[in-house]
Amino acid sequence: MPYLTIDLTRLEHNAALVCRQAKEQGVSIFAVTKVLCGAPRVAEVFLAAGAVGIADSRLENIARLRQAGVEGPFVLLRVPTLSAAAEVVALADISLNSELATCQALSCAAIAMGTTHQIILMVDVGDLREGVWPDDFLFLLEAVKLLPGLKIVGVGTNLACFGGVIPDESNQDLLSGLAKQAEQTLGLPMLVSGGNSSSLALLAEKKLGRGVNNLRIGEGIILGRETINRAPLPGAHLDACLITAEIIELKSKPSVPLGTISQDAFGNVPSFVDRGLQMRAILDIGRQDTVPEGLTPLLEGCEVLGGSSDHLILDVTKASALAVGDHISFIPSYGALLAAATSPYVKKVYVR
Repeated sequence: MPYLTIDLTRLEHNAALVCRQAKEQGVSIFAVTKVLCGAPRVAEVFLAAGAVGIADSRLENIARLRQAGVEGPFVLLRVPTLSAAAEVVALADISLNSELATCQALSCAAIAMGTTHQIILMVDVGDLREGVWPDDFLFLLEAVKLLPGLKIVGVGTNLACFGGVIPDESNQDLLSGLAKQAEQTLGLPMLVSGGNSSSLALLAEKKLGRGVNNLRIGEGIILGRETINRAPLPGAHLDACLITAEIIELKSKPSVPLGTISQDAFGNVPSFVDRGLQMRAILDIGRQDTVPEGLTPLLEGCEVLGGSSDHLILDVTKASALAVGDHISFIPSYGALLAAATSPYVKKVYVR
């Protein structure tokens, strides 16, 4: 069975590195656990390293964290569904919101539970994912501030995700300006959540937008990279999470299939380069478990050729001697890690 190794010591090191650098600039960190399915042991490590809260996009993960006794506070990253308003208020301390109708439902749920739910209003500064358009921000702000049971505690944005828009001085200053308007309107200091791991390069260069005082960081901690160019963070571990699979077949075969080529199992028409005979290894992990293209082998001389639903195919011609039953480990990309962490067919192993 393939397995995902999660090194808690290395994760704690990476989290402490990011939190320390952020704190020096007056920035707090919500550590994001979603790529590891809200693993309680990971959340505890993040909080111990200096994160001020745990953020996740799935209510199921937040419920798992609470049941495990993790203290939080908890931030729901994905804009809530209208139908889950009561569950959001029950599980999350803070949620990110951009729709008035959803805020109204959260208000009703909070009143029914006799509690106050905290809101971060999301603004779309160009990435075209979630968020109210800047021109409509004041309208939403004025409407939400009147809703009982809710407290607006911040203004946030998301960048370098759907549209790939890079955080820069212009969009960060736009967010900060809207936050100042919110502070004047509400008479309260605002959390200005300026983005995700794509902002880590600006943080390292001390060029984070003026007024930005919070970031939501997942990939930067877990994989040790910023997400604009996937450049390593200085001093971070890049191998805190490893995917390992077993060789189930090892044979010399042609590098080009024999016969007429049509669609593969996923509807794509593959192309091949004739490299003569290759020593090819088939491993017990596939697209149902991970993203083959996102796996970087640690064993020198290996090359990922592709995968089917259940198999990963490698060219190991230039690798050291291997045998059926040997294991090969890989550093995953974000997508490969997300799939492996979610797959019930990949065992999760925690180490220190």
